[in-house]
Amino acid sequence: VQLQASGGGLVQAGGSLRLSCVASGSIYRISSMSWFRQAPGKQRELVAVITAGGSLNTAESVKGRFTISRLDAQNTVYLQMNSLKPEDTAVYYCNAVLQLRGGDPRWQNYWGQGTLVTVSS
Repeated sequence: VQLQASGGGLVQAGGSLRLSCVASGSIYRISSMSWFRQAPGKQRELVAVITAGGSLNTAESVKGRFTISRLDAQNTVYLQMNSLKPEDTAVYYCNAVLQLRGGDPRWQNYWGQGTLVTVSS
């Protein structure tokens, strides 16, 4: 299983970016999909999570500016980021909790490789 994140880049404060993350491989089903971020010198933090049923949880620091969504038919999760601030600068990681094909009932945690978002002031 691989999670491939894309969409990061350099943007001015107030701008927008849309991150995408595609999960591929021997996937039976996916439970939650999430975005985390890690700024230089800081711990990785949860940005937003969306469950299989569509329930959302968004960090207070990005609420009203960032929106998480998913397209189950394509095993894809998105993060629409608007009104970006310099403090949003970080490497953004996608995460999926999923079951593999083949009958293993365990829910397993997978991470993407990260995509860098840089917001200039």
